[in-house]
Amino acid sequence: MGGLNPLFRLIHDYLVVHLPEERKMSPNTVRSYRKALELLVDFVKELRGVPLADVSFEMIDRHVLLAFLDHLEQDRGCSPATRNHRLHCVRAFYAYAAREDVTAVRHYDEISKVRPARIEERPVEHMSESAVQSILDQPDTSTAIGRRDAMLMLFLYKTGARVQELVDVRICDLRLGKSAAVTLHGKGGKVRTVPLRADVAENLVGYIGQFHPGEGPHSEQRLFYTVRGGEKKRMTEQNVRVLTAKYGAMARKSNPGVPERVHPHLFRHSWAMALVRSGMEFTLISQWLGHAQPETTLIYARADTEVKRLALEKAIPADSPLRPHVDTRRYVIDDEETLKRLAGLL
Repeated sequence: MGGLNPLFRLIHDYLVVHLPEERKMSPNTVRSYRKALELLVDFVKELRGVPLADVSFEMIDRHVLLAFLDHLEQDRGCSPATRNHRLHCVRAFYAYAAREDVTAVRHYDEISKVRPARIEERPVEHMSESAVQSILDQPDTSTAIGRRDAMLMLFLYKTGARVQELVDVRICDLRLGKSAAVTLHGKGGKVRTVPLRADVAENLVGYIGQFHPGEGPHSEQRLFYTVRGGEKKRMTEQNVRVLTAKYGAMARKSNPGVPERVHPHLFRHSWAMALVRSGMEFTLISQWLGHAQPETTLIYARADTEVKRLALEKAIPADSPLRPHVDTRRYVIDDEETLKRLAGLL
């Protein structure tokens, strides 16, 4: 690696050795960091008008980094959340570089002055149980593809799995006997086990019998797959996005409560809301969803109370004699109170 300047030498060591070997990060996570750094050096190359090999630490100060982040939003159409994620990846690399090479410390100090963009909190997008059921009813279960798609969406919904977790499930990750459960392999190599509802477990037994005949419980076969060239292949995240969008559009024709754009993460949000409304403790919901920070689960608490508040106001007309006695403020959760509940202090 002697021919590389310090920037590219450290990028190589970071992506090839540090993240996968020392930190044991998943390929998906490493790919995310790689993409952020690739976009940055490509941007600097164009900005400075130099060959890629000449891009160096000295060419990247906080003003250049800010210009890069603005470029992501304005030219590439990235959301503020994606912008902040790219910034996090860049800052993590610079922190590593500063530990490995003392000459990179001043560059790390410089880019550390760039702060994340403020993100306005938006209501959680989710579907009612009626809307979800309308979508689940759409696949033609007289066909093999329809039965697969129906099972996939039921599993996606009632496990609250992320789309990547869904497509990575193998038969050996399932436990279908007493206390049925599935082990999900999440972001950053994190693993969690979530229970399977009786209807999901029962349907999985029939699904595996048809789509994985002869496979034992320790099989490494992917639970959901596509067939290409006569061979079973890993279903991609995009495959799942396409089929959920298709069935969502079909369901919306008969149920206007189905959102215009149905995507896999919408099922996860909808299941989280169902758990909140069932009265499950927020700490358990946080563990079920695999949230790194329990505070993340707060978004579902806020969304649920807002739905209740709006429904209450809508149910009682403004000219009703009961209106002055309705105090919708009691449906508003104070964040500190909810945080204490998450921590088990209340």
